[in-house]
Amino acid sequence: MRNPLSKKIVSIEPSGIRKFFDIVSEMPDAISLGVGEPDFDTPWRIREEGIYSLERGRTFYTSNAGLKDLKKEICRYLAGKIQVKYSFNSEVIVTVGGSEGIDIALRAMLDPGDEVLIPQPCYVSYLPCVVLADGVPVVIPLQQKNEFKLTAEELEAAITPKTKILVLPFPNNPTGAIMTKEDLEPLVEVIKKHDLFVLSDEIYSELTYKSDHVSIAVFPGMKERTLVINGFSKGFAMTGWRLGYVCGPEEIITQMVKIHQYAILCAPTNSQYAAIEGLKNCSDEVQEMRTAYNQRRRYLMHEFKRMRLDCFEPFGAFYVFPSIQEFGMSSEEFATRLLGEEKVAVVPGSAFGESGEGYIRISYAYSLEDLKEAIGRVGRFVDRLRNEV
Repeated sequence: MRNPLSKKIVSIEPSGIRKFFDIVSEMPDAISLGVGEPDFDTPWRIREEGIYSLERGRTFYTSNAGLKDLKKEICRYLAGKIQVKYSFNSEVIVTVGGSEGIDIALRAMLDPGDEVLIPQPCYVSYLPCVVLADGVPVVIPLQQKNEFKLTAEELEAAITPKTKILVLPFPNNPTGAIMTKEDLEPLVEVIKKHDLFVLSDEIYSELTYKSDHVSIAVFPGMKERTLVINGFSKGFAMTGWRLGYVCGPEEIITQMVKIHQYAILCAPTNSQYAAIEGLKNCSDEVQEMRTAYNQRRRYLMHEFKRMRLDCFEPFGAFYVFPSIQEFGMSSEEFATRLLGEEKVAVVPGSAFGESGEGYIRISYAYSLEDLKEAIGRVGRFVDRLRNEV
């Protein structure tokens, strides 16, 4: 019988995150610190608008690129948030989560052999999406000594004549690293020099704790070469609503709409109406969630210091990325033993690329009560490992 499978898809590994989710689901007494999902309910105004839209019979398709009113509200929001103005008619597409935006952006822009620079550790989807789009992923390993930020020197060294796109994943999953205006400025010069495009994944832009988020699209000459990926899953606690958006140059957005209309048609209608309400009236709820995350972040940093576990201080998203290199074991082995011995699930850093080896990702999208119990168990485990040496 003929092989029914594509060699390309068979070559792609499943997400390294899911393994521990599946195991912990069979352990009712375990605590998971692995899920990158807000523990807050979607703000009630958003939920109410979603229900109301269904009661009003708004169960029809929208236009492929999204509801006009939602696109207008996205443009208004970003004009205030990142000080970049977009045209709702031609420079915005509403997608099924930010992940779809990443996928169709790469498919719209890449020809076979085009190289895409991917700073790692990073979100697990970038590399396989590049492969699926027939591009060539080129990894830039980020370093803890630079707070896992991308430097101009690292960028320059990775560029070849085939380089077309830089993925800029900040605030970062899994490290929690951010890029300030001062960090981005040197990158802009390199990007312009080599005529690169940027895929700026800003899904965690509402969750920064040191300073306001800065988009690379705000720099002179960068709007026309940048696609801003964002959505409602993280900042607005709307993961299950599956809604994101991409803003960028009209010539790229037009081709993305073409892919989107054939593969998806449109994003969920009631989610789009609900998101309008979120952008208009839920800034207070977003601030409350950000404040709670920051409290948890500071608690974890205090506890890591107390247990002498090396961890740089992250200022974005809702993750910490402590080093476990002192124990002389792989991150996979550390996470497996922690789950088996103390019933706490974390994600091995290797799930986010080879440069994540020697680290674990801990999410603080959990209640402070759960975090305290889990970190107590982690502390016991760390003490036990040190006594084994």
